[in-house]
Amino acid sequence: MSSASASPDVRSRGRSTVAIVIAILAVLVIGFLVFSNLFTDVLWYDQLGFLPVLTTQWYAVVAMFLVGFVATGLVLWLSIFLAFRSRPLYQKLNSQLDRYQQVIEPLRRLAMIGLPVLIGIFVGVSTAARWSVAVQFFNRTSFGQVDPQFGLDVSFYVYELPFYRGIVAYASAIVLISFLAAVATHYLYGGIRINGREVRISRAARIQIAVTAAVYIALQAVSIWLDQFATLVDDNGIFTGAAYTDVNAGIPGRAILAGIAVLVAVLFIVTAAVGRWRLPLIGTGLLIVSSLIIGTVYPAIVQRLTVVPNAKSVEAQYIERGIDATRTAYGLDDIDVRPYDAVTTASPGALREDAQTTANIRILDPALVSQTFSQLERVKQYYQFQTHLDVDRYRIGDTTQDTVIAVRELKQSGQSNQSWYNNTLVYTHGFGVVAAYGNKRTVDGQPEFLESGIPSTGELGDFQPRVYFGENSPAYSIVGAAEGSAPIEFDYPQGGEDSEANADFTFDGDGGPVLDNVVKKLAYAIKFQSADLLLSDAVTDHSQILYDRKPLDRVKKVAPYLTLDSDTYPAVVDGRVVWIVDGYTTTADYPYSSVQQLSSTIADTYTPTPDYPLDDVNYIRNSVKATVDAYDGSVHLYAWDTEDPILKTWQKIFPSTIEPASAMSPELTAHVRYPADLFKLQRAILQTYHVTEAGSFYSGDDAWATPLDPTQASGSAKAQPPYYLTMQVPGSDKPAFTIYSTYIPKSQTSSDNQSVLTGYLTANADPGKDYGKLTLLTLPKQDTVPGPGQVQNSFNTDTEVANQIALLERGSTQVKRGNLLTLPVGGGLLYVQPVYVQSTGETSYPLLRKVLVAFGDQVAFEDTLDEALDVLFGGDSGADAGDTDAEGDGSDPGVDPGTAPGDGGTEGSSLDEVALAKALADYQKALADRTKAYQDGDLVAAAQADQRMQDAIERAIDITG
Repeated sequence: MSSASASPDVRSRGRSTVAIVIAILAVLVIGFLVFSNLFTDVLWYDQLGFLPVLTTQWYAVVAMFLVGFVATGLVLWLSIFLAFRSRPLYQKLNSQLDRYQQVIEPLRRLAMIGLPVLIGIFVGVSTAARWSVAVQFFNRTSFGQVDPQFGLDVSFYVYELPFYRGIVAYASAIVLISFLAAVATHYLYGGIRINGREVRISRAARIQIAVTAAVYIALQAVSIWLDQFATLVDDNGIFTGAAYTDVNAGIPGRAILAGIAVLVAVLFIVTAAVGRWRLPLIGTGLLIVSSLIIGTVYPAIVQRLTVVPNAKSVEAQYIERGIDATRTAYGLDDIDVRPYDAVTTASPGALREDAQTTANIRILDPALVSQTFSQLERVKQYYQFQTHLDVDRYRIGDTTQDTVIAVRELKQSGQSNQSWYNNTLVYTHGFGVVAAYGNKRTVDGQPEFLESGIPSTGELGDFQPRVYFGENSPAYSIVGAAEGSAPIEFDYPQGGEDSEANADFTFDGDGGPVLDNVVKKLAYAIKFQSADLLLSDAVTDHSQILYDRKPLDRVKKVAPYLTLDSDTYPAVVDGRVVWIVDGYTTTADYPYSSVQQLSSTIADTYTPTPDYPLDDVNYIRNSVKATVDAYDGSVHLYAWDTEDPILKTWQKIFPSTIEPASAMSPELTAHVRYPADLFKLQRAILQTYHVTEAGSFYSGDDAWATPLDPTQASGSAKAQPPYYLTMQVPGSDKPAFTIYSTYIPKSQTSSDNQSVLTGYLTANADPGKDYGKLTLLTLPKQDTVPGPGQVQNSFNTDTEVANQIALLERGSTQVKRGNLLTLPVGGGLLYVQPVYVQSTGETSYPLLRKVLVAFGDQVAFEDTLDEALDVLFGGDSGADAGDTDAEGDGSDPGVDPGTAPGDGGTEGSSLDEVALAKALADYQKALADRTKAYQDGDLVAAAQADQRMQDAIERAIDITG
């Protein structure tokens, strides 16, 4: 009996022991997971030399958490404690409250501690997430600019107002929770008794509740007072900032409401002392009614009776405030606006004054030639190039040459044996760069490379070609070995493209944490969920682990305060391949400046539109230029805009992490360019804010728009991207590497689109005294200068062009139209569009076969840009283009182009150019005759013209084989 009765106790103790062991193991596992995550972060930052960035964030997060946790927990605990301690000891409670007390009393001590701790944790986590607001407040830097309404420095709105409003919001939430907890406690323990319509409150309960209510109302008074200043960053529908109604009704009304709230708070204090609730309740009602009348009704009356009938005049001074602040906040206050009376007639020799610009016109489209680079320079299936290549410039001999450049990165999925060993230890890096002249092509339409091959050879000199850190690098690789060890990393194929031999390599840089003990190996095995990392004998004490290898990721981690440009580009600098990253300091709290959603504003053909944009800005500066070494991943941050107050603030927070721009080598500086995302944001602002007269701004009668990309399908086209070109902008002294975009009138409906040119925006992208200089060429309103959409339509509908395109598309080929470039040369606007032809075969790639050009309403379509310009400008343009060496290639548009070498085509084929031109001219004449015949109703003449058209096209087909 006794043993039987003891059995359940034994089983119970056994189950308890197992549960305790499981709980301990769970805590240990979770603890080690957390430790491994923190430990690997320390190793990563320490190896890169940015450990203070991590520790500063940790200190700030912990401090903010403790502030939120302690403040919430202490206030809530004190509220419950005071309510319980002051409970009536001999109060007779009703039966229902007795039952509540019976349930709650056993848990009271736990609740008094647990509830404040639990809510404190939630509030602490929330405050910790706002660490950046706090550290900026305590390290704030003056802007040296004041707002036009209150005369306060802009730093008040950027740093102080968000901090103060955050404190008030958190304090209000804590006090409200404490108020509810006090009321509940007093009710449960008899301090508050409800008998029908009668409510009895004990003296202690009255004092606590009244004082808590007074504190809460006082906080609301502060919040209402701060709301005055917040009107300067609110969007009122026309512009951002305080408008007439805000200044004359809203702001004074908020000051009055804040005063009423303070009075109500005083009345609650009086109630705590004298015990009468009538006055604070009346005051609370007065506050509510006043908020409706003063905060809503009165401003609506002012808006309707004063603003609506006279909006253009009464809002003028506030619109001017918005224009001035917006242009300053986006760096547009020094823009050079010049009228440009563009001519539309092409005359011989018109490009003579623009010879340098003409020689540098880029005919390679970086979005189309990626396939060509891949077919000609990928070499092996385990290499790849980006789908959109980058445009830079290099000094070749005595000239600066626009260049289309790409990094040959690793593509692990292309290698046949997919194993952890191969993916982690063998295939670890890409190799070399490929670069082509932007303004040249070979006679068969291929890019003319200035750097190519494996190993790389060309004009860029000797450099470290290995790419361990890039835009497509693997998640992690393990590299390095003891001195004298046999190399196991695949370097590059040797012995020719078809050879199976390859060169091996051992990484000898300092690119990642060293795995020199079992704790590090275990931590990374957990991080990357790989037991092989721990078990493989190829992972030695000399091994390094490389991860977080994308340039944007690395810069974002070491500079969390920066917003990064979406277009990272490579450059060969000082014997290394480096990735150049542009970093912005931003805020959305600049008074009177228009707010934009950054990721939506920069969306275009090559930059996707985000699903949920959450990056509002109304101030931006390109404050930092960053580099990431493609070999060892080292990161350097350079202070580019040393006058930016936001950067100065972050330099106080993270001292010694940003180097001066003077530390950049001359070769690195030469590859700096004006960033595309900043330019796109500025062009979006100038769509409206190029107007500086308040009345015209309000009317919106001169609003502009960025044209849609005319090379894309009309239903899915996005904004045309800006393009980098070397050009001499009208009014400037010499050519410079430049980024540009165009404007057309803003249409109210899709059917009202008018693609005529209204403006031409450029930014000097070359470092130097004119770096970042913005120039806006404004086109005359009374003249019609074709915009990109009209020009593309002219290209598509021109009879001769259509005929030649039809010939190019005959058989198994397709035509691809490249980017449509616009250049202010010859006194007008020149449009240039390369035309590529690609076979539909499996190994096809685009070849540049023709170039379209337009000036005014005149169009030319020739084999080379140089020939096309001469035809367009009456036989002699007055300047040579860069592709003169490709003239007279005699290419056969009927032969399948764009196939890998040896895939097709007829060598030595030639065309009877004269006969072909005659056939095409006859076709065009017959087409015109047929159109006229149909207009005249002469069906016989129309039939005869049809026959002549058929004869002409048959002759053209015979000529082209």
